[in-house]
Amino acid sequence: MRRGNGLSQRQKEMLDYIEEFIRKNGYAPAIRDIKSKLNISSTSVVAYNLKALKEKGWINREGKVSRGITLARKENEFVPLSLTGRGGQVPLLGVITAGSPLPDPQEVDPASAEKIDVPAEIVPPEKLKDVFALRVRGQSMIDALIDDGDIVLLRHQEDAENGQMVAAWIVDENAVTLKKFYHEGDRIRLQPANSAMQPIYTSPENVRIQGRVVGVLRSLM
Repeated sequence: MRRGNGLSQRQKEMLDYIEEFIRKNGYAPAIRDIKSKLNISSTSVVAYNLKALKEKGWINREGKVSRGITLARKENEFVPLSLTGRGGQVPLLGVITAGSPLPDPQEVDPASAEKIDVPAEIVPPEKLKDVFALRVRGQSMIDALIDDGDIVLLRHQEDAENGQMVAAWIVDENAVTLKKFYHEGDRIRLQPANSAMQPIYTSPENVRIQGRVVGVLRSLM
């Protein structure tokens, strides 16, 4: 079950079914397929919830075209983990939470590192150089649709522009955190995407950028 994304239980079930149907068949289900599979009372109820999913940015629909549903890509081009398996691979370097600094992906032993499949729709294989993956722990970026258990794809780099989502090493705390980066003169603001959490303010010399988020693989659990 998804958490914290503003979907009703029925909408979550519909989105799960649509994603699974597309994964298995390569095309979208028809409204009658959704109605039958989920035991929904009428096609108008299905249409109502499909409209809600579209308004919330989870799907696109091509007018009244049969099977005209496509999965939308959010801010960081999300794709369900169940759709991975095409494209290239990147090393999974661990969990991003309050942890130690991350290794340079070029220094990771390819033979021993766990690999994550990256669909070509997210990052083409030829552009995966210096890209690595981290599993998210916590909900500091939940309003950016990054939930606990999702996997973020990051390009290894040591600088960032304002508003970019990065893995930032806070030197004096020896901790790495996933936040949006803002350079505000004599201070750095690391902004969570969670209204219940406060930003982190620190000096520029106390922050080391370790990677910029270039994609997200969304967990369906």
